[in-house]
Amino acid sequence: MLRHKYISLITLLLLPLFLYWQMPWWTYVLLFLIHAGFTAWGAFDIRLNYFLPAFSSFKTNENAIALTFDDGPTEFTPLVLDLLAKYDAKATFFCIGKQIALYPEIAKRIVDEGHQIANHTYSHSNQMGFLSKKRLLDEFEQTDVLLEKITGGSNRYFRPPFGVTNPHIAKAVKEKNYKVIGWNIRSLDTVIEEEKIYNRIIDKIDKGGIVLLHDTSQKTVAVLERLLIILKEKKYKSVTIANCI
Repeated sequence: MLRHKYISLITLLLLPLFLYWQMPWWTYVLLFLIHAGFTAWGAFDIRLNYFLPAFSSFKTNENAIALTFDDGPTEFTPLVLDLLAKYDAKATFFCIGKQIALYPEIAKRIVDEGHQIANHTYSHSNQMGFLSKKRLLDEFEQTDVLLEKITGGSNRYFRPPFGVTNPHIAKAVKEKNYKVIGWNIRSLDTVIEEEKIYNRIIDKIDKGGIVLLHDTSQKTVAVLERLLIILKEKKYKSVTIANCI
C-alpha cells in the first residue's frame, strides 16, 4: 500500500545518502520528481489510501455490490429512485449540502425508501484540494446538520469530491471520525456516452464492488435501468454502504 508518510520517509532517508555519495545534481531532481509523482497519483487515486484510509470495495461471499450516486439530489434523483424501487435495489447517495438545501423533499424520499445518504461536502468546490482544515470542517458540519435533520441520526460516512485527498482533508476527516468511501468501478458517467458508461461498469462487476455514478443526468438514468436488469439476471443485489462497511 502506498502511503504518504512512507514515501516521504524514504525520500528523507535518501537525501543524506545522496549527499554522502556525492550524487550528481540530476539525481536530486529525479528524486523530487518521483516524490511529486507519487504524491500527485496518491492525491487523485483514492484507492491507493495514500493520505487516508478509504474503503474502495468490501468483503462479501454473496453476490452483492454497492451502487453509489454523487452530487445530488437533483431533478434526476426521483427517476433514479423510481428505478431502484422497480428493481428492488438499494443505493447510497453522497449528497452535496447545498443540493439538499435546494431539494430537501427529495433527500427525505431517499431515506424514506430505505436508501442511505452521506456527506459529499456542502459546496463541492473545485478548489476543495486547496481548502484549509477549518474550511473543510465547516463544509462537513454544514452538510451533517442537514443530513441529521433528515435521518434523525449522526452521519458517519464521507466521500471527497473528485476522490481527491491531501493532508488537510485527512486531518479534517480524522477529526470527524468519518469512514471514507471510494470506489473500484468508476463509470465516468459525467464525461462519456451512454454505451461506454454501461460497458465500463458491466465489464468490472464483481462481488464487493463499489460503483461510482452521478444522479445528475438522463444518460445515467438510462444506464441504470440496463444495469439493474443485468444485476437481476446475474442474481446480484445492491446494498447500502452502511450495510457492508
